[in-house]
Amino acid sequence: MDLKNFPFQLILGSQSPRRKELLAALDIPFEIRVSHVDEVYPADLPKKEVPEFLANLKLQHLLQSSNEGELFVCSDTIVLLGDKIYEKAANKEEAAQMLRELSNNTHTVITSVAMGTKRKQAIFSDETQVTFKTLMEAEIDYYLDHYKPFDKAGSYGVQEWIGMIAITKMEGSFYTVMGLPVHQVYQALKNW
Repeated sequence: MDLKNFPFQLILGSQSPRRKELLAALDIPFEIRVSHVDEVYPADLPKKEVPEFLANLKLQHLLQSSNEGELFVCSDTIVLLGDKIYEKAANKEEAAQMLRELSNNTHTVITSVAMGTKRKQAIFSDETQVTFKTLMEAEIDYYLDHYKPFDKAGSYGVQEWIGMIAITKMEGSFYTVMGLPVHQVYQALKNW
């Protein structure tokens, strides 16, 4: 289906190069407008609701200065192992520790999307289960030194070297792990 004549000005509320690449693949013209909000959530918020809360926080911030006819797509991704959220690492040591904990385990990646205009909004999420092989310290060091994944939840990019050598099983959408459940975004835009 051709969405080139989409009746809204589509705006991606993210500076993530991966989200930009994924949205561009839908062949819909869009621009980027980044929401600079503190990504803080209530401590008692259930872990699985964190990405929806943060995606909506970004959307509401951008809607404050939006115009009629603009439709925003904002997103947030978390990596969840047990009851622990793995967000972006502050430094190499923290990133290495995250990868050690993800090693030989299955974790959940949740990406939430908050999209909307001043008149209508929608929030949805997608989950993917990702299993890592046992990672060697040399593999962790190589990845962190060469790819510097400090802007990624869980300190890894599924589409990068670590994803190719570490992931032994995945149940769900690859693109959800990459940062945008494109299949859901496409359906939402089609039905908007």
